[in-house]
Amino acid sequence: MRGPRAALALLLAAALAPRPARPHPQCLDFKPPFRPPRGLAFCRRYAEFGCCDPRRDRALLQRFYRLSARLDERAYAACAGHLQELLCQECSPYAAHLYDAEDPSTPVRTIPGLCQDYCTQVWQNCRSIFHALSADPELIALENNMAKFCRYLSLEDTDYCFPHLLANQNLNQNLGLVTADAEGCLQLCLVEVANGLRNPVAMVHANDGTHRFFIAEQVGLVWTYLPDGSRLEKPFLNISEAVLTSPWEGDERGFLCIVFHPKFKFNGKVYVYYSVEVRFEERIRISEFRISPTDMNALDHGSERIILEIEEPASNHNGGELLFGDDEYLYIFTGDGGMAGDPFGTFGNAQNKSALLGKVLRIDVNNNERGPLYRIPADNPFVSDPAARPEVYAYGVRNMWRCSFDRGDPHTKEGKGRLFCGDVGQNKYEEVDIVEKGKNYGWRAKEGFSCYDKKLCANSSLDDVLPIYAYPHKMGKSVTGGYVYRGCESPNLNGLYIFGDFMSGRLMSLKEDRATGEWQYNEICMGTGQTCMFPGLINNYYQYIISFAEDEAGELYFLSTGVPSATAPNGVVYKVVDTSRTAPPGKCQVEPSPVKVKSKRIPFVPKEKFIMKTPPAPRPRQKTTSEAPRGGVPEPRGPGGPGTAAPGGGRGPGREERARRRQRPGRGAVRLMRRGRRGRGRGRVEVFIDGEWGTVCDDGWSLPAAAVVCRQLGFPYAVRAAKKAEFGEGSSLRILLDDVRCSGQERTLLECAHAAVGTHNCSHEEDAGVVCSREEVTHR
Repeated sequence: MRGPRAALALLLAAALAPRPARPHPQCLDFKPPFRPPRGLAFCRRYAEFGCCDPRRDRALLQRFYRLSARLDERAYAACAGHLQELLCQECSPYAAHLYDAEDPSTPVRTIPGLCQDYCTQVWQNCRSIFHALSADPELIALENNMAKFCRYLSLEDTDYCFPHLLANQNLNQNLGLVTADAEGCLQLCLVEVANGLRNPVAMVHANDGTHRFFIAEQVGLVWTYLPDGSRLEKPFLNISEAVLTSPWEGDERGFLCIVFHPKFKFNGKVYVYYSVEVRFEERIRISEFRISPTDMNALDHGSERIILEIEEPASNHNGGELLFGDDEYLYIFTGDGGMAGDPFGTFGNAQNKSALLGKVLRIDVNNNERGPLYRIPADNPFVSDPAARPEVYAYGVRNMWRCSFDRGDPHTKEGKGRLFCGDVGQNKYEEVDIVEKGKNYGWRAKEGFSCYDKKLCANSSLDDVLPIYAYPHKMGKSVTGGYVYRGCESPNLNGLYIFGDFMSGRLMSLKEDRATGEWQYNEICMGTGQTCMFPGLINNYYQYIISFAEDEAGELYFLSTGVPSATAPNGVVYKVVDTSRTAPPGKCQVEPSPVKVKSKRIPFVPKEKFIMKTPPAPRPRQKTTSEAPRGGVPEPRGPGGPGTAAPGGGRGPGREERARRRQRPGRGAVRLMRRGRRGRGRGRVEVFIDGEWGTVCDDGWSLPAAAVVCRQLGFPYAVRAAKKAEFGEGSSLRILLDDVRCSGQERTLLECAHAAVGTHNCSHEEDAGVVCSREEVTHR
C-alpha cells in the first residue's frame, strides 16, 4: 500500500534524479578534441577521436613502461591493463571532465574521476598503482580506507566517470559532430577579435603572408590589425572627407568595400568602392590606391585613380562588393539603382544589359599604368552584343550584398572558384545565388523563386537562374552573404556555406547534397549550456549582421553592430568557432611574415562575455530549397521596407517599431495573477517566452524557484512556493515550463534548469504560484 511516506520518497527520488548529461568534450589544454593525424600505438581506443597526437601517445607509453617496471610479475598480470586505462584517460575526448580541468583556475586531478564500482575493483586488486600514479598527499592519506578513497576519486557529475562514460549513449552517439539542438540548430561559438567600430562593412586580408587584416568602417576609414590582435593607431586609409554617408540608421551610402590586388605583394595596389556626390549627383566610385613607399601599413592617399564611376538615381541599393577571382579580374557588384521594384526604364536596370546597375561586372585592371585604366576581358559574355555593356558578367540582380569565391576543399579542391552571393529581396523573399558567367538572376521578374513582375515573369525567354536557397520575410528581411568555410581549425565546418540576415540577426548555413544537388538548410545558434564554456569563447553577438570575412588562413568571421548607424561605435568582429572538434595540434599553425610598424600599437581589449542561457524555443525555418517556399505572407513595409535597406539592403527598425518593441516584455519576464495588496505579492506564476505568456506547471515547485520569481518582480523575500494551482489554473494559456530547478540565485526563471520550453508532463491542476513580501516574514 502506498502511503504518504512512499509518495514523499518517490517525490524526493524524482527531484534528486540525475538529469541527462549534455556532451561537452574538452581536453586538458582547454581545447576541443581532434582526429589524430596518424594512429595511436598505445591509447588505441582514442585513435579516431580524442585529445592525444602520436607524440603525446608515445609519452604516455614511456610513462607506462616506467611505472610498470615497479610491478612484480603477478601484479603486472593483474594491474597492467588498469594502469594503461588510467594513463590513457588523458587522451579521452572528455579528459577535462575526468580530471576536473574545465576551469583553468582550479588544480587538475592527478588521477581521473572513477566510477564507484570500478574504483572498488582496482583498489581491491591493484591499490599500489594509485600510489605510483599520484603524489597527492590527501589521496595517499586515504589509501587504506576504500570508501573514503573512492569517494575522493569520484566525480560530482557521475555521467562522466570512467569507465561508465564509455557506454553513455547520450555522451557518445554524436561525439565529434557539430553540436545541434533538438530542432537541428547548429551550436557554434565565437571569439571577439575587434570592437568599438563604426558600422564595420568589410574585413579583408592582403594575401601577402603577413596575416594582417584590414577592417573598413562605413564612414571611410580602414584600420590595420596585426596578428597579435592589436590595431595600429594610424589608419590604413582615411577618405572620410570624400565619402558620402550620414548618421541616419540604415543609410546605405558610404565606404562599402576594399580589396587587395592578388599581386599586392609586388604591385602594392588596393581597390575601394564608395559613395560620392559630384555636382549634386550621387555616384558609385571604384578607385585604385597604391601602398605608401614609406609605410607598409598605410596607403598613399595621393595615389588615387578613379577606375569607374556609375550614377546612382537613388540613395539606396548601392551594391558594394569588390572581389578578385582566380582569373585575376576585378568583379564589381552593383545594386539596381534604388527605390522599390526597379522602376527604371521598360524592364528596370537589372534586366537592361546596357546599364551598369543591377549587375555583376568584370574588368581587367592589370598592367594599367599606361593606356586605359581597365580593359574588358576577352571572354566576357556580352562583348559581341552591341546592345550590352561589355563590362557585364551577369545581370538580373537586385542588390547583392556580400559575395565570396569558394577556396575549394583543402584536399580535393572541389568547389573551388564558385561565386556565392546574397541578393537582398523586395518584400517577400531573400535569396542566395551561385553566380555564373552570362546568366540572368531574374530580378525584377522574380524575387527568390516567386514571380514579382508577372508580365516579365511570364516571358519564357528570360531563362533566368533560380537561387540555391530563398527564405521568406518571417525569417529575415535583408540577407548578408557569407563564405563556404575552408579553414583549418574547425574541420567539421568544411563545405558549409555560412551567411546571415541583417534585420533578424539570424546566422544560417547551407550544405550541398552532392547526390541531389540540393542545398540543405540549418540554422546556427549560439551554444547553450557548456558548449561554449571554453576559455576565451563567447556565445552572443550584436543583431545587425553587416558582413562576413575570411582571414588569410581561411578562418571565418562576421561583423555586426548594435546600432546600424555609420557613426555609432558599436561594431564588433567575431570569429566563428566549432567546439565539437578541432584540428590536431600544430596543423593550423602559421608563421606570419614580419611587419614593419611605424605607428603606435593599440592592444585589443575584449568586452563581450559568455552568457549561460537555456536553449531557445524553435524558430521557423525552411526544410527544402528545391522550390519556392510556400506561405510567407508579406508583411507591410513602411519607411524601413523595400528600397531603404541598411548596408546590405536592410534597415534598422523605424521609430514606431522601436517604441513597440520597448513595450514588449523581455523573454523570461514573469507576472503574478491574482495579486494581493498591502506590500505582498501572491498569485499564479506566468512567464513570457518567445512572444507569448504561459504558465509554469511543476509538481516539484520549490522555495528557491519562488525566490527567483519574487526577485524578478522586485520583492526581496519569498514567503512560500504555492503548488497545485492554489491561485487558480491558467487553463487559457500554454504550459511553457516544467521541472524547474533553481538554486535561488538566478536572475530570471529561464536561467534555472528546466525541461525544454513547452515540454511538460503535468496539467494546469499543478500550476505554480508564489507568495512574495517586501518584509521578512517568519511565520504565517
